[in-house]
Amino acid sequence: MSWTLYQKARDRLARERGAITKAFGGKLTFALAYPNTYHVGMSNLGFQKVYALLNQDPEVLCERAFLPDPPDLAQHQQSQVPLFSLESQTPLSKFEVVAFSLSFETDFLYVLKILELARIPLKTEERAEHHPLVVCGGIAATFNPEPLAAFVDLFLIGEGEAILPGFLSALKQSQEGGEGHEAFLQRLATCPGVYVPSAYQVRYHPDGRIEEMIPQPGFPATIQKWWLKDLDSSPTASVILTPDTEFSQIYLVEVSRGCSRRCHFCVAGHSYQPLRFYRTDTLRAQIAQGLAQTRKIGLVGVALTEIPGLLSLCQEIVAQGGQVCPASLRMEGISPPLMELLAAGGQRAVALAPEAGTERLRRMIRKNFSEEEIVEKVSISLQGGIAHFKLYFLVGLPTEGPEDVEAIVELTKKIQHIARKSGQSRRRPWTIQLSINPFVPKPFTPFQWEPMEEVRSLQAKLKAIKGGLAKVGQVQVFHDGPKWSFVQALLSRGDRRVGDLLYAAHRLGGDWYRAFREVNLNPEFYVYRPREEEEHFPWDHLDLGVSKRHLLAERKRTFSP
Repeated sequence: MSWTLYQKARDRLARERGAITKAFGGKLTFALAYPNTYHVGMSNLGFQKVYALLNQDPEVLCERAFLPDPPDLAQHQQSQVPLFSLESQTPLSKFEVVAFSLSFETDFLYVLKILELARIPLKTEERAEHHPLVVCGGIAATFNPEPLAAFVDLFLIGEGEAILPGFLSALKQSQEGGEGHEAFLQRLATCPGVYVPSAYQVRYHPDGRIEEMIPQPGFPATIQKWWLKDLDSSPTASVILTPDTEFSQIYLVEVSRGCSRRCHFCVAGHSYQPLRFYRTDTLRAQIAQGLAQTRKIGLVGVALTEIPGLLSLCQEIVAQGGQVCPASLRMEGISPPLMELLAAGGQRAVALAPEAGTERLRRMIRKNFSEEEIVEKVSISLQGGIAHFKLYFLVGLPTEGPEDVEAIVELTKKIQHIARKSGQSRRRPWTIQLSINPFVPKPFTPFQWEPMEEVRSLQAKLKAIKGGLAKVGQVQVFHDGPKWSFVQALLSRGDRRVGDLLYAAHRLGGDWYRAFREVNLNPEFYVYRPREEEEHFPWDHLDLGVSKRHLLAERKRTFSP
């Protein structure tokens, strides 16, 4: 029955600490939607930060919305109850703006599902003035928004702290002037970091490659990413604590943004530049707020082990009865004092990312450490009191051969051997989890020109790894299905025409491979095709701060003898 949907929302709110509620009267209204379930969305620190940023403005009201859990999804469809916000249970169609926070390409399909459940027409051309503006931001929308171009009115390119003030100012001025959607979108032509896809026409070569992208008069040929220069001016930490997330009752604190390594496969390492750190006193203040609410402090940042004063911060957390929960650790940052501190606070598991099995392949992707160094860091962790390891690997990297795949098995066996010996001597349980994902080429990386390896070949490699470790005790292997990675690769480097496949997959209940059969567009053109050096990419009109020339030079150095 429909009343159970409303009751579940109220029950979730009751379990939260930190939700923001406002009265609707006279405010600019936002429904901030995460295109996945509540459990996933509320684990996302960026989503919580945007929620806080919008609600900091006294003239703005922002409430949250999520993809319903599977049982609730069926109830929405059966009862015809439109999707509503969490805080006030207001239908999303009643808000002036529906804004999506996109972290993963695989959630693009859920953007369409949420719009459908909200009774909002999916395509921009089908919406009227009384419908909400549909806005997208987040890392997945920043590096290639094109597959969603037909469904989204505008994209915010860059970091919310830098873009939102200008965007909100333009929106308020538009409202005060009584402008319609079209006039407002025209106003955004000069708003930094805002991309209006309907203002750009794409021309294609006869062979299907992009020839050029032509902006309407007044719109820029290139949209620059806007980023926050001073992190301390807007610290990022958990806004809401709830037991119903991946990080149950963990207070998350961002400690850095950006990355110094720039691994060749990683879009975050290239698009979140430059590397920035918070001041120690800023972090201390955020940690103090967290410890007042819970004992678990999650430190978030790609460059976690590079932050100045990390050890002393961890010491302070543990001394106050807290537990340090790092998202993941770089090999070079692992030290006996740090591991002992983590264990002293109750942390028993760490995540490490060798990414490849051989030193040759690791060096090629800029993971510059030897097998001996990896084993040594695991030994240090075990001696410090860590007993559970999650190891991240990729398969299908450029130039990968059978020996590289076999090396993943052999490296895991060596780690298992020393973990077993440590567990026996200390009489404590231990585990090793392998998370193995197919390599998916990403925009704004030196590998954006490379093809993805074919699904059948990836399946064989994953089968070989699982077979090689089947009889190795206390080792579990988890991986994404290569067919699903194929879809991710399609969306990652697709152009606007891929929106037709996205629309068909939505119409067919998420059946991508049936959509491939029904739509006259070959997905292998986007997934398996090597790109020419001079090819015009769907994202070439975006400037994320790293030049195509630089990426191409890095690619040439990577593959040079």
